[in-house]
Amino acid sequence: MTEHDKTTETVTPEAGAEQQRPKTKPSSEQKRSGLIGGVIAIAIIIAIGGGLYYFTQQSNATLVNENNELKQKLSDLIEQQNSDRQRLDALVAANAEIKSHSREYEENLNRRMQELQAHVTALSSADVKSWLLAQADFMVKMAGRKLWNDRDPVTAAVLLKSADSSLAEMNDPSLLDIRKSINSDMAKLAAINQVDYDGIILRLNQLSNEVDNLRLADLNSGDAKAEDNADISDDISDWKQNLARSWKSFANDFVTVRARDGSEAPLLAPNQDIYLRENIRSQLLIAAQAVPRYQEATYKQSLEQASTWVRAYFDTEAPETKAFLSTIDDLINQPIDIDMPDTLESQEKLEKIMQTRVRSLLSQSSDNTKVSDGAVDAAADATEAPTEAAADAAVPATDTQKAESADNSHPSESAEPAGNRG
Repeated sequence: MTEHDKTTETVTPEAGAEQQRPKTKPSSEQKRSGLIGGVIAIAIIIAIGGGLYYFTQQSNATLVNENNELKQKLSDLIEQQNSDRQRLDALVAANAEIKSHSREYEENLNRRMQELQAHVTALSSADVKSWLLAQADFMVKMAGRKLWNDRDPVTAAVLLKSADSSLAEMNDPSLLDIRKSINSDMAKLAAINQVDYDGIILRLNQLSNEVDNLRLADLNSGDAKAEDNADISDDISDWKQNLARSWKSFANDFVTVRARDGSEAPLLAPNQDIYLRENIRSQLLIAAQAVPRYQEATYKQSLEQASTWVRAYFDTEAPETKAFLSTIDDLINQPIDIDMPDTLESQEKLEKIMQTRVRSLLSQSSDNTKVSDGAVDAAADATEAPTEAAADAAVPATDTQKAESADNSHPSESAEPAGNRG
């Protein structure tokens, strides 16, 4: 072994010692760091445990509060259930009472129905005859109204015939006298001359429309002589006669002189025929309005006035004027007032029989109906009074009613003056 090798061997142990020294130092540091980590872990565990304990306590407190609230709600529900049970029991009792009273009321109604049914079954042929007699009386009265108010004998005769048919259906020999009176009244109505009032009014309206077609009379006709209107001759030797005729023709066209004896109508001014025609129309209108009122004097007076004006101012030889005057003359000769009978024999006799038969029967039936209706109404009132009281007692109070009762329980607060509240 050389010196170099020896040097190497001596150096090697020192190097190993130097290498071992640093190895010892890190192990102590690891122990220190591990201790610190354990302390931190313990602190964390303690903090977590404390937090869990805190949150557990808070949760327990919350659960306790919720449990108390649930217990309070449960007690309120139990109390409400008891109150509802009491109300339900009251409703059941009221319902039972209502059923009992309704059963009694139903029995009363059934009894009343049986009485009515017995009354209906007790109706005999006499009641049916009384109804037919009342119908005949009504028909006769309607016939009188149509006869005297509307001046309509045709409809009145039809109503009398219907009344006779009702009496014939009764087949009662005691009514033969009344039927004879009805037939006598019908014969009187048949003898009345019928007047076509609508036709008269239509003819008057047609005349009013034809007034404009009438031609005025030529008042200058007939004044000149036939010899004055002769033609002028062609012979020169007749120049004196021709000159005289020409002068007369000129004078007649320039000035007209007529003798008046009072029999002719005065002359009309230009365009005065319009007022004349309107006056004639007004007279025709007055006549037309007098027809439905049966004012025969006014009717004839208006037509005569219109006829006088037409004959005085219009050409009576014209065909239109002749037809116009002929129609007016026919209308003047047409009477519009009909002689109606003052009374109907059958009406008075039917009135007497109605008083003795029908009205007495109706008064008896109405008395019986009032008695039975009073009994049923009394029973109904007796059943409805306790029923309504029980129903009112059994109806549960609503939340609004509870609030109103709570507000009314403190009258001192609501009665406090407004000035003291501030």
